[in-house]
Amino acid sequence: MINILVTGGNGQLATCIKDLESTYSDLNFIYANSAQLNIADFDAVQQFFSTTNFQYCINCAAYTAVDKAESDQEKATEVNVVGAKNLAIACAEKNATLIQVSTDFVFNGEKSVAYTETDTTNPTGVYGATKLEGELEVAKNLEQHFVIRTSWLYSENGNNFMKTMIKLSEGRDLLTIVADQIGTPTYATDLAETIIKIITTNNTQYGVYHYSNEGVASWYDFAKAIFEESNIKIKVLPIPSKAFPTPAKRPHFSVLDKTKIKTNLQIEIPYWRDSLKKALANSYE
Repeated sequence: MINILVTGGNGQLATCIKDLESTYSDLNFIYANSAQLNIADFDAVQQFFSTTNFQYCINCAAYTAVDKAESDQEKATEVNVVGAKNLAIACAEKNATLIQVSTDFVFNGEKSVAYTETDTTNPTGVYGATKLEGELEVAKNLEQHFVIRTSWLYSENGNNFMKTMIKLSEGRDLLTIVADQIGTPTYATDLAETIIKIITTNNTQYGVYHYSNEGVASWYDFAKAIFEESNIKIKVLPIPSKAFPTPAKRPHFSVLDKTKIKTNLQIEIPYWRDSLKKALANSYE
């Protein structure tokens, strides 16, 4: 039996892992939310790791409030940097592998072709900067690690763009959506399956990887697809980012190159719209 700690246990990605776990009888997932384990507390992490012999830790815990992070840098640093470091140290002591979930926000979005794992990082806000620092702390403190950068994560669970759009459409006949930020929506269940495959194949090709669904979209495209696939009749108008100013600057282009993870794991990554259909079907069950 392989013991796997999943931090951020109530979050979107952890919930998707939980939905898949019955398929894997030889994997024992132990979920810890922030109330059960404060990853920023070194002693608490040490104590938690002393209770079970973990072979893996999937760090889904993160401070992800992108705009709020601009005025709450201390809290973002605690979770995204100190927490990641504490988990890496504990994994190193127990000879466990850490799978650290990271973000496209480590890039500034000024490229026009997909970002590879070796491209220069240059975050434009506190959220991206703290997630990048967390990546570096993991690499510094633990050889046995995977950093998986992802983008535009959504699912039937938690708070995300897909669910927000469906809710906003209720009682409205018009929405305006940003159309000049380009990336790829990522179905959290697809990411969860990929993370589990790293574990079940006993992969030891450690390092940084990119994972999102295939294809390219703007937030406007994503919203239009959500409504089309849901048969929701609503007018959607594209607007530029400058018409919707936010405290944190968003990358204008954050498409991720997945060649490395596809080659390493021999996986086929679904097209984003195909995965959206699955997520919506599950939502309306």
